Amino acid sequence: MTETAETVAVSGVGVVSPAGADETSFWDGLCAGRSFARRSAELAGMPVDFACAIDGLDVDEAVGGRSVWRMARFVKLGLIAARQAVADAGLDPATWDGRRVGVVLGVGVGGVSVLTDNALKLEAQGPGAVSPLLVPMMIPNAAGGEVAIALKAQGPSLAPATACASGATAIAVARDLLVTGQCDIVVAGGAESVLTPLVVTAFARMGALSRRTGDPGAASRPFAQDRDGFVIGEGAAMVVLEREADARARGRVPRALLAGTGSSTDAYHPTAPEPQGRGAQAAVEAALREAGWSAADVDHVNAHGTSTPLNDAMEGMLISRVFPHRPSVTAPKGVVGHTLAAAGAIEAVACVLTLEHGVVPPIANLDAPAVEFDLDCVTKTPRRQQVERAVSHSFGFGGHNVVLAFRRA
Repeated sequence: MTETAETVAVSGVGVVSPAGADETSFWDGLCAGRSFARRSAELAGMPVDFACAIDGLDVDEAVGGRSVWRMARFVKLGLIAARQAVADAGLDPATWDGRRVGVVLGVGVGGVSVLTDNALKLEAQGPGAVSPLLVPMMIPNAAGGEVAIALKAQGPSLAPATACASGATAIAVARDLLVTGQCDIVVAGGAESVLTPLVVTAFARMGALSRRTGDPGAASRPFAQDRDGFVIGEGAAMVVLEREADARARGRVPRALLAGTGSSTDAYHPTAPEPQGRGAQAAVEAALREAGWSAADVDHVNAHGTSTPLNDAMEGMLISRVFPHRPSVTAPKGVVGHTLAAAGAIEAVACVLTLEHGVVPPIANLDAPAVEFDLDCVTKTPRRQQVERAVSHSFGFGGHNVVLAFRRA
């Protein structure tokens, strides 16, 4: 192992998820290893009528202020997570040089509920019923823009859209902004909220969702023999990244270190992964190369683990091929569902917490991995393990592959 790349510090985290609307409840929910999938009144009568929604949080109250009315739900979730992360990092937007602060917030779909509501109003009531704020509420970059406004961040503000890899892409881009000297601080992550009849039905029609309507809590089961699709969720997670030297100079002990990132594209199919995982492997190898690690240095894999037949087959093959020493494997989507663009960021936070606590959360609904997978999956109860180095996988429609390499600070 030869760590040569400039290391970036994770100095703060924020998360709003179905398992909890703050770091502590999120971590407790992951470690409990039980799914948060529930039936949804809004989805009643749809082919799939359940999801992993955020309950017990008044989102408008949490955002506060007079501007909340102009924000779609995904924007609000991103802003809540961003504020948490900045506070956790011990930073104050009132005192920092905003010109050196960037925001990178990945969103896959955007304000689809705002769009559909206004489409119905147009049809029923005519043009005068359409909101003049439809476009700024709907567009995916609205989250990054609103976070930048709230934090007075005047550096680059970017909104990568790489489908279910968007949150991880945002963190990878943020690292580049720091390493190249364009920013001194970057707030990065992902947000998504599309639990609408239209979007959920669209995913169901393409065969991506689990059809276990009789038992929603057992539906998301990454790497299980009888997996049949993912459970859609909503959420947001953000991290504050700084160069390690800068964080330590201001007296901040990093929560973890982002040692490397890797990205690739399958160039194979719009929705299906390349079956052998060659593109995904290229992303893993790029992250390891940037970190200066060998594959054998990796103690833990936070898997994309969607609970779909094709993704898990590809990823199981990838992990066993690249990491034959069998590092521990977890997959948070068993607990929180697939939060789409937010997933890579939520799982990055899970990686940071695993490194900090020395605990690997179990995969919900999994007794043992499918017989064809040679994986050391953590099941049933959390595993105490001193994890020094971990990778987090994220894969998205369009063939996007992103891997983040974290190590203990």
